[in-house]
Amino acid sequence: MHAPQRSAPPTPREWLFLLAIPAVLLLLNLGGAPLFDVDEGAFSEATREMFERHDFLSTWLNGVPRFDKPILIYWLQAIPVGLFGVSEWAFRLPSALAAVVWSVALGRFAWTRFGRETGQFAAIVAATSLGVFVIGRAATADALLNMLLVLTMTDAWRHLEGGGKAPLRRMWLWMALGVLTKGPIAIAIPAAVSFLYCASRREFGRWLRAAFDPLGLLIFFVVAAPWYVAALMIHGQAFIDGFILKHNVGRFTGPMEGHGGSLLYYVWIVPVLLMPWFVPLLASVARAGKDFGDPLRRFLWIWFGFVLVFFSLSGTKLPHYALYGCSPLFLLVAAHRMDIRRRWLALLPALVLLAVLLVLPWLLEAALASGDVKDPYYVAQFARARQAAGWAYLLPCAAGLLACLTLFAWRRLPAAQAVALAACVLMLVLTTTAGPYVGDLLQGPIKRAALVARQRPEPGVQWNFFQPSFAVYRERQAPARQPEPGEIALTRFDRIPPDARVEVLYAEGGVRLVKALP
Repeated sequence: MHAPQRSAPPTPREWLFLLAIPAVLLLLNLGGAPLFDVDEGAFSEATREMFERHDFLSTWLNGVPRFDKPILIYWLQAIPVGLFGVSEWAFRLPSALAAVVWSVALGRFAWTRFGRETGQFAAIVAATSLGVFVIGRAATADALLNMLLVLTMTDAWRHLEGGGKAPLRRMWLWMALGVLTKGPIAIAIPAAVSFLYCASRREFGRWLRAAFDPLGLLIFFVVAAPWYVAALMIHGQAFIDGFILKHNVGRFTGPMEGHGGSLLYYVWIVPVLLMPWFVPLLASVARAGKDFGDPLRRFLWIWFGFVLVFFSLSGTKLPHYALYGCSPLFLLVAAHRMDIRRRWLALLPALVLLAVLLVLPWLLEAALASGDVKDPYYVAQFARARQAAGWAYLLPCAAGLLACLTLFAWRRLPAAQAVALAACVLMLVLTTTAGPYVGDLLQGPIKRAALVARQRPEPGVQWNFFQPSFAVYRERQAPARQPEPGEIALTRFDRIPPDARVEVLYAEGGVRLVKALP
């Protein structure tokens, strides 16, 4: 145990400031883009089918049990969907609110440990990092898990720092909710990181007392166990095989659904997730050795390091897995913000990204012309990239780029504040303009095909094409199989057999809605 060094917590007015930027960036235009398949569509359809089946203990996808994730995110999605109906905004709201809390919780923690300004920066760094932007506006379980991991780890530190029982008991509560969100990983990361930290200080007894705290264990099992018992009673061995063996053990032991990668996969993914804070991240990494002399900073680096190594060894690799270890980096970047030496270099990532967004329609057109895009479906989807990018797309991107260039010229503004403003501009352009544009290119034809199908009485299926959002927008199940005569089917233009007897009901890009003929 070491004496805590704390600043005064935020006042109500300061809380409002801490909350404002994450709330605006993560809640603004939340329904502006269609649901992205496969993940958003699958989570949303499983939630919608809860209402259809009147079953809020199990998750199903197109009539088949879905064991990918535990229940909590579906329950939380069901609240706005039940209140406001089926919409992108309703499905994404729990993730966005979780990402806001995630950012603010980091800011509040940094405020009391590193000072007021560092706390403000920590919340901004989190809310304006590319990884948080993407996952915090996605109707999946990951923003919720990251929020719960931050609450767990910050309370773990509060207990390690001062020995208080209240943060220890809260830690067990957050872990229980994390296990209801995504399973054992919600225990594995806090347990391993706290153990490694205590081991670095040869304080094994402290770790053992926290890990086997009787009241903490009671809280954990009272909160987490009932749903797992219910799922096991309902589904039996299928739940063990599907959730535990396939989606937990199987994801670690081998690549699932083609999501593999080398041992260095996350070495380049982490900087991408922290864009546009790449240069401040490098400044933090350069001082990692000195940071180990400070107990809290050592804890933060151990947190990041464990996640990096653990998921680098995992057979299944997905970019958002690294986010579980990015939260300590947000804190460290904020703490090292004054170490930025080259102001122009720190602003360069935001400038480059805004420039890329401005010319994105032409880049896509050039990729098609050069043959770099091989899949005929995506060739068809991106064929209207220039046409879809009118002035409503180009003007906001140009304004964002101009604002960033202005920050380059504003020499009197400190480097850290300049990067923060550039990051906010970038996120506003992504939120209001680029995200909806890309979403419409990729998913717009599927949504519009589903809305056409919604007006028809025939049963619908997904034929050689798995896009779960089709069922969400149609508000009817759409199993993946070949259509029977008289049924309608969502498919790709290049996957309709030459001898198939079908009537095309809707065609856009590479998407086809067809009716099978006798």
